Amino acid sequence: MIEVDLSQLPFTLIDEEGRDHVRRGMDIAYFDRDEIILETGQAGESVFLIHKGEVAELDPTLPASSARIGHYTAGDLFGAISILNGKSRYRFQAEQECLCYVMPKALFMKLCRRHPDFEHFFKQSLSHKARLLTEKRADGGVTMAGFMLAKVSECMRDPLTVDATVTIATAVRQLNDSHADSLLVNTPSKVGMVTKTDLLNGLILHNCQHDSPIEAVAHFSLVTVTPQQYLFEALVLMTRHKVARVVVMEQGELKGVVELTDVLSFFSSRSYVVSLQVEQASNLEELAAASQRTPELVNALMAQGVKLRFAMDLLAALNGRIMNKAWSFIIPEEYHTQSCLMVMGSEGRGEQILKTDQDNGLILADGCDWPALSKDMNALTQTLIQLGYPPCPGNIMVSNPEWVGSVSQWKSNIAKWVSDRDGDSLMKLAILLDAHGVAGNPQLLDSVRTALFERCSRDELLLSYFARAALRFSTPLTLFGSLKKPQHGIDIKKGGIFPIVHGVRTMALERRINATSTLDRLDALAADGRLDRRFAEDLGEALALFTELRLRQQLQTLDETSTQRSNRVVVQELSSLERDLLREALHIVKDFKQRLSHRYHLEYS
Repeated sequence: MIEVDLSQLPFTLIDEEGRDHVRRGMDIAYFDRDEIILETGQAGESVFLIHKGEVAELDPTLPASSARIGHYTAGDLFGAISILNGKSRYRFQAEQECLCYVMPKALFMKLCRRHPDFEHFFKQSLSHKARLLTEKRADGGVTMAGFMLAKVSECMRDPLTVDATVTIATAVRQLNDSHADSLLVNTPSKVGMVTKTDLLNGLILHNCQHDSPIEAVAHFSLVTVTPQQYLFEALVLMTRHKVARVVVMEQGELKGVVELTDVLSFFSSRSYVVSLQVEQASNLEELAAASQRTPELVNALMAQGVKLRFAMDLLAALNGRIMNKAWSFIIPEEYHTQSCLMVMGSEGRGEQILKTDQDNGLILADGCDWPALSKDMNALTQTLIQLGYPPCPGNIMVSNPEWVGSVSQWKSNIAKWVSDRDGDSLMKLAILLDAHGVAGNPQLLDSVRTALFERCSRDELLLSYFARAALRFSTPLTLFGSLKKPQHGIDIKKGGIFPIVHGVRTMALERRINATSTLDRLDALAADGRLDRRFAEDLGEALALFTELRLRQQLQTLDETSTQRSNRVVVQELSSLERDLLREALHIVKDFKQRLSHRYHLEYS
């Protein structure tokens, strides 16, 4: 029996008995430097697992300078596709002396028959492999199935409904009898809700009588979900809309209610109390204490193997609520409807899990008279610093008058930036395009965004200038298509994240897509037909992979005294599957950049 490490994918997809068969059925083979292990067109007879050495994957139909399309090192697997397809499409050649474990075709096919997931692993897309990697990282606690895939239907309460004409006294008795906190209110045209707090406020603050109908104190702007939605989405909605319950509807029919306490209990982790602490904070000190716990929440989410998109949604909603609370503590209420606080950059896109530098601005209603504006904006910036949001090195903050203005002033700025088309102007357009309102009147931002689309979406020359930035940084692949491996690591932000984010942002600008999240923009572009659905999904998975690799590095350096979080990923420290995924994801980026170059005629610029 050969002692071989089978603790990595795809061998974790087979049971212990199957792994025992692998150990008993494997042989070991030695290959000289430059020896061909598997030739193009050759029938696949073995699967090779590299123990020592390096193997090149070559396409003999290409010129020698570009024939090397893959690179395999210790722990990598090759030859399985050749068996499944009947013959090898490419040549596999030892680049140095190589020692490989060899699995016979008969054993491989037997494993495929007994373990369908094992066979599917070799046929699936980047998105499927990335999901497998995420599941593998989940260790204990709430599993992927219980955490990421839990549905609203698993945690909802049966609806308690009453007629709108029922009296407040009757409603109170029904709440007490059922040990519930809320009732759904039926009217002929709509459904509302009344909570214990609503009833108490009605009696004490609004002078309602015991025999007053509950319709007088009910509210009818409900946040709804469907039974099939993820429970995690319900938590995000509660955080974003500042509510403690959502109503479950299906095809217009009332199905139930989901309470915040039920969701937090379901996830059963103290980290999820962060959102509750943010809501309950009554002063800046309490808000800062809740804000300081977000790294703890990030660590918990990553440890549980939660899909990154859900984690980003939750953290973006939490950050938005923290800033909204800070705004309410600092800014006089009389200006709340006359202004809009917007966050930009990765915070605006909802793609920054750890707190990032402040990128924010303020839009004022035309004619707004705010004598203490400068003083209040400086106070807001300092407050956000206290809450853990460092000042922006580029001074893109509300404390800088350049990023504060009326709707008309913002529209004038957009016109100037479009006209100038220099690097600084294009950068400002990109920053504003990602803006998301977190406090105040969001309609002011909608007006500015409409003007931005009007000025830019049909300007082919501007779009060409705008898109060019996506090609600014080289993709960290060698001439032969393998991963570059500098000792200090590859810059995953420049090489992977930025080209996707900015390229998709350009296409969203052209198509007037209001979404600011890159993943939401990809969904919209696929629905619009501007991107193939499969390619859009692979771009999204590539972005998630890059972001997760960077996040892992940032979490490792979180306690260091330096405030600079590393964007560098050391390829040598990745697992075999992670290297494979990274290489595939970077090839997707390379393909995307070529598509952008063709669409916006960048090859001629």
